[in-house]
Amino acid sequence: MAAVVLVHGLYHCPEHFGAVAEGLRADGTQVAVPELHRGSLAADTAAVQAVVDALPVPPVVLGHSYGGSVITGVRGVAHLVYLAAFVPDASESAASLGGASQQLKEAIVVEPDGSSALHPGLAIDTLYGDCPAPLAARAVGLLRTQAPGCGRGVPQHHSWKKTPSTYVICAQDQAIDPGLQQIMASRCTDVREWQTGHSPFVGQPDLIVELLRDLLPTRRHPGETR
Repeated sequence: MAAVVLVHGLYHCPEHFGAVAEGLRADGTQVAVPELHRGSLAADTAAVQAVVDALPVPPVVLGHSYGGSVITGVRGVAHLVYLAAFVPDASESAASLGGASQQLKEAIVVEPDGSSALHPGLAIDTLYGDCPAPLAARAVGLLRTQAPGCGRGVPQHHSWKKTPSTYVICAQDQAIDPGLQQIMASRCTDVREWQTGHSPFVGQPDLIVELLRDLLPTRRHPGETR
């Protein structure tokens, strides 16, 4: 049996990956989409690690945006996929790597308690500008308030240094600078570039399904640990 774990980014939730999960499950792939929003990078990483440990085989694990920081700290996977995602090295966090566009910064609304949310109208153009309008509207409706501090978390382990990895640069990204994505991609084993915005799992989920199908192991990869 093959297995995939899909890890969402800040403000997102598992439902954003619904079409990708459905496409993979149609082939009999076991798919897990853990909920983050646990309050810290360490807690989010622990939640994903628990999901990975419960699977019968080492999975392919995809992280989107902030989800890249999460999957960087997870052990025991067959392959890492960074989708417009952060690939932190020692002492680095998503926040310290930077790359957030001015457009994304303007969309963030900080609440009195320090949590933040995205302005719906600005979020559509920033995150889903290349997606069909009905899908973009649904995706914005699923966005959640984000606890403070997650983006400043520093992974305690760096799986990409020993585990095969693929970076997907989203060349039309309006949220995370594609130039920074290219720099982070150089840390990975393989690099792909798509002419999409920040969230192809909303507008073009088949791209992700096809990529993950290609990466599903039919045998153990060199360097894989469990």
